[in-house]
Amino acid sequence: MLDIVRIPVLNDNYVWLMRESASGVVGVVDPAVAAPVLDEAARRGWKITHILNTHHHGDHVGGNREIKAATGCTIVGPKPDRARIPGIDVEVDDGDRYRFGAAEADVFFVPGHTSGHIAFSFADDRALFCGDTLFALGCGRLFEGTPAQMWHSLKRLRALADDTRVYCAHEYTQSNARFAVTVDPANRALAARAAAIDTARAAGQATVPSTLGEEKATNPFLRADDLGVQAAVGMAGGDPVAVFAEVRGRKDTFR
Repeated sequence: MLDIVRIPVLNDNYVWLMRESASGVVGVVDPAVAAPVLDEAARRGWKITHILNTHHHGDHVGGNREIKAATGCTIVGPKPDRARIPGIDVEVDDGDRYRFGAAEADVFFVPGHTSGHIAFSFADDRALFCGDTLFALGCGRLFEGTPAQMWHSLKRLRALADDTRVYCAHEYTQSNARFAVTVDPANRALAARAAAIDTARAAGQATVPSTLGEEKATNPFLRADDLGVQAAVGMAGGDPVAVFAEVRGRKDTFR
């Protein structure tokens, strides 16, 4: 039911523009800026009716007020972070189901990157809008949360269907791949994926969305309970939260 369009903005952000075909409602997920979004919607003849925000960072909400002023759209965002979402109209929280035309999103509270982060999962469309919680081959930095929170959040997203498309908000995949092979060196699927990513980026192609099945097989941040990753970081049989914290700490200083 959802027609989803990727809009590259700023240096490495992706804004997602989507139209639900039965009703014609049009949503924008995490608009960093307004002009490219308004231009793309106009080019397609789509009238923006909604903004869906996953968290409060400026490169996800920076276009909220301008888009709302231009279209009169409804801004939907995380109840736990309502004070930091510009122009918020509708507050949603963990376990809510948000109706978007004839489609419906399950709302997940996924703190870690920020304290109020949420994700929108359109299960029937196999579409996950996860902001900066989960990236292709990565995850967000822990600016406001703990390793335990982030690991729990990632496990919740990991439980979704393998054919779910992961619409994250940044083109970080190539640098994430360079790091991932250092903590999962024996993973042949990861090595093959890293090579394919290099080829795609050399051709100027986007690497997002990925699928959750790909992430389960190759993303080290989803695999802190995998014996191969644990052994590679010297923590075989260790507590997955501690392993995740070790992997995240290594990525924070990786160059």
